Amino acid sequence: MDKVVATALEAVADVPDGATLTVGGFGLSGVPNVLIQALYERGVSGLGVVSNNCGAMESGLAVLLAAGRIARVTGSYIGANKEFARQYLAGELEVEMIPQGTLAERLRAGGAGIPAFFTPAGVGTQVADGGLPWRYDGDGGVALASPPKEVREFDGTEYVLERGIRTDFALVRAAKGDRHGNLVFNKSSRNFNPLSAMAGKVTIAEVEELVEPGEIDPDEVHLPGIFVQRVIALTPEQAADKKIEKRTVSAPPAPPASAAPPASAARATVSE
Repeated sequence: MDKVVATALEAVADVPDGATLTVGGFGLSGVPNVLIQALYERGVSGLGVVSNNCGAMESGLAVLLAAGRIARVTGSYIGANKEFARQYLAGELEVEMIPQGTLAERLRAGGAGIPAFFTPAGVGTQVADGGLPWRYDGDGGVALASPPKEVREFDGTEYVLERGIRTDFALVRAAKGDRHGNLVFNKSSRNFNPLSAMAGKVTIAEVEELVEPGEIDPDEVHLPGIFVQRVIALTPEQAADKKIEKRTVSAPPAPPASAAPPASAARATVSE
């Protein structure tokens, strides 16, 4: 089945207000920016988003966040997104913060048809006991707090029950994909993109390189096409548009003062 859609706007045309969606990416790596921009252009609002973080540097989900289109975020990292923090503390945004490994497993479990699982992460904290502020009232008080979760002991160790995550849609970005939806992810963009794709009832993938079926070795496929319903091919310019969140440049270290002169300098001294 050819799953290629002509444009990003066409790919997200049926995403309604209030939809839930999981979005791939880690920091600024592997973020489906083109699909996110298409949602912004359509004016979709009231979204419930599941993602490791909520964008940065006016990129990724930060585009929708700044426009007030996101109502709820389930994630594990706020980072340096000041607008995210402002909306959360002002009571404009509901936020469920969970351990990063738990988020990854909740997505994987949802995609694999596993309704819930037990994990030791969070036992003895508000993650398990409840009381984490999901929404503030704007005056420093908590308007909505997380409920307590079931804790059970196995072989002398306590574990907390976590639910698998399923969303209406999933938006992901792959380095390569074919027309059947088989995807290959590059390096760190493989962290959350495959898991996010599994968790969506309708998964839409933007791919930097579109190839024909059979051109990807089956052993190289990171996510089989059974999890993907729509594919859009990025232009070379869109594929190359990759931002760097923090650029750090260090001067090369100076050689030690006691270092011996290079052999060429020693030969020059002898010849003189």
